[in-house]
Amino acid sequence: MQLSNLVFLTKTDTAIGFVSQDAKRLNLIKERSIDKPLIITVPTLRNISSRIQSTHKNRVRRSTKTTFILPNKKSFRVSSDKRHNKLLEKLGWAYSTSANLSGAEYNEEFALNSADVVIWPLSNNSSPSIILKLGKSKIKKVR
Repeated sequence: MQLSNLVFLTKTDTAIGFVSQDAKRLNLIKERSIDKPLIITVPTLRNISSRIQSTHKNRVRRSTKTTFILPNKKSFRVSSDKRHNKLLEKLGWAYSTSANLSGAEYNEEFALNSADVVIWPLSNNSSPSIILKLGKSKIKKVR
């Protein structure tokens, strides 16, 4: 099986989560709409910078644990976690989502049974990311 088809369970830069390049499969695991958008996580800003308004590039470059929603409704986060970035560098980029059923609390048994690959150790000592919506010149805090 190719890396791009696998679902990884790992400690991301913000929480324990599922990571994959297969958005459809992640949404099926979480039992939510197949076309629901997911956050793209990248190891460096180079993977995404051409899509960011120049007025926001400095803020994005300096931010950690922050998810950005672009005007085209796509969202991304640049990971600041060195261990998590090892996986992202192998993939180039990946969709990232919390390791739980949609709307439910984290359940380790569910998470372990849903993933193809588990990257240990799993520890959940981080807070969720801040979410900022980037406009042409303004920024709106979503979470």
